Amino acid sequence: MYWLLSASPPPDGPRTPKSLEDAQDSAGEAAGWVQEHWSDWLTSGLRIVFVCVVAVVLRYLVRRAITQLISRMNRRSEISDSGKALRGLLVSGERRKQRSQAIGSILRSVASFVIMGTAALTVLSGLGINPAPLLASAGVAGVALGFGARNLVTDVLAGMFMLLEDQYGVGDRVDAGEASGVVLEIGLRVTQLRGDAGEIWYIRNGEIKRIGNLSQGWSMAALDVRVRAEEDLEEVRAVILAVGEEMSKERPWDEILWEPVQVLGLDEVTLDSMVLRVSAKTMPEKNLAAERELRWRVKKALDERGIRIVDEPSLALPSPSLEK
Repeated sequence: MYWLLSASPPPDGPRTPKSLEDAQDSAGEAAGWVQEHWSDWLTSGLRIVFVCVVAVVLRYLVRRAITQLISRMNRRSEISDSGKALRGLLVSGERRKQRSQAIGSILRSVASFVIMGTAALTVLSGLGINPAPLLASAGVAGVALGFGARNLVTDVLAGMFMLLEDQYGVGDRVDAGEASGVVLEIGLRVTQLRGDAGEIWYIRNGEIKRIGNLSQGWSMAALDVRVRAEEDLEEVRAVILAVGEEMSKERPWDEILWEPVQVLGLDEVTLDSMVLRVSAKTMPEKNLAAERELRWRVKKALDERGIRIVDEPSLALPSPSLEK
């Protein structure tokens, strides 16, 4: 019993618990496994960090390049338009600014999606995750979303092509079929028009099947001058041309009329009357004002020459020359 009371160890030597031996063995195996794979972890981590840094830097550079490209194009257009009065009248600064901003936003979004998506797939591959199932799931979800929101997708695609093709811009007067007016704002989904009565029309871009732009290029002022058949045709023509030449030299018609007034010829000839077609190329949306002014001046000039403008009801009345 002496050995039980003394502080000396038992005669068989110290006893180590079984759990402690297992812990030591596990720690040794873990340390060996870490020592074996730490280089792979370090390589994968550095690769992931490198991919993320390259993606962020590339995204920044691409977005900045797109912004500078759009700004440079706007500056060149402004310089070009400053030397061309005609084009400066057709393309407003607000229209060019909005169109360039919309195109730049689309290009930046596409570039960010492509760069960051490629980086995400590369990171997943580096982590040992197969991205194929994720891509398949995303494809199925995209198809389902496309069916559910096909109208939205149609509107956005139509808006993108309208902006890229420059079909119309802010300030243009357009005829979209059921609605017409001046364009207030162009979005990727909706176009806003200000109607003639002051109302605002919101038109989905995907619903626009055809559109007429009344502000691009030029407009045509056209009117018919009907006189009696016995009038001197050459005299009537000379009067109209003289009126047009005089009108083109006065303000503001010298800027509104872009070409001389022309007498295209006889548009209709009957036993009682003849109709002369008169036309003039004008500034966009100024054709109605030019028609009214030209009709006023032609009427006054013909009255001074004793030539009457007639219509269908007045043809039934006897001619003054016949009464004499």
